[in-house]
Amino acid sequence: MPDLSLPDVTLHYETCGEGPPLVLIPGMFSDSASWAPLVPHLTPHFSLILPDPRGAGRTRPTQAPVSLASLASDIAALLEALGHPRACVAGHSLGGLVALALADLVPDRVVALATLGSTPLPSARIPAQFDALCAVRAAEPESDLWLRALFPLLFHDGFFRDGAAVDAAMAASLAYPHAQGLRAMQHQAEALRRLDLDVLPQRLAMPTLALLAEEDALIAPGPAAQALNDMGAEPVLIQNAGHAMHWDRPEEVASHLLGFFQRFS
Repeated sequence: MPDLSLPDVTLHYETCGEGPPLVLIPGMFSDSASWAPLVPHLTPHFSLILPDPRGAGRTRPTQAPVSLASLASDIAALLEALGHPRACVAGHSLGGLVALALADLVPDRVVALATLGSTPLPSARIPAQFDALCAVRAAEPESDLWLRALFPLLFHDGFFRDGAAVDAAMAASLAYPHAQGLRAMQHQAEALRRLDLDVLPQRLAMPTLALLAEEDALIAPGPAAQALNDMGAEPVLIQNAGHAMHWDRPEEVASHLLGFFQRFS
């Protein structure tokens, strides 16, 4: 369970697999465990680097300053500490924006880049949704109601057709020993309201794949695809998937990532 001490944060990360380095950056309210469905597909081909971002997982303190610039700087420092002059990078949702910020911060260190369910377009609706989730959790701290409100934002309609599976996923989330606390969740949500999108590149200097979900309830895939294409990314639409496409369609998402990254590694 390695940690990297940085000036204002102790960054927790996991490593596994064999091959060239691939960093996987999780999204809002998530940590390294969020990549679990993809890990078995990727570890035979890549050495995975799985950081817990500021405010989540085992990274401390949970109230460390959060911005796209600081999140990207953490990844750059982690690559330096691990002795990887270059690496492939993928990020989900907010993690995709962090990956894009990293591509602007240290373009020579990013071999190829993939975003999953990310948009570089500003949004007032997404922060409002996350603020509401925080309010529900604060009002009912002993209840799973906030998770039951979060899940429809993440998963495809098919996920909810099996009530037992939903209950099992709910129980697993509640039992997770490194689950994000309310204060850390609120801290991340506050940071989301003031994200500085100016740190994103206007034009990408490396090959970039942009995976978008057909039924994403958080971002509109059409406008996101256009904006990412304008930056130089290659948009690909994943059918029958929600925002957490790597949970809804892990084999398909892994196939796209492997096919893309192996062209450049």
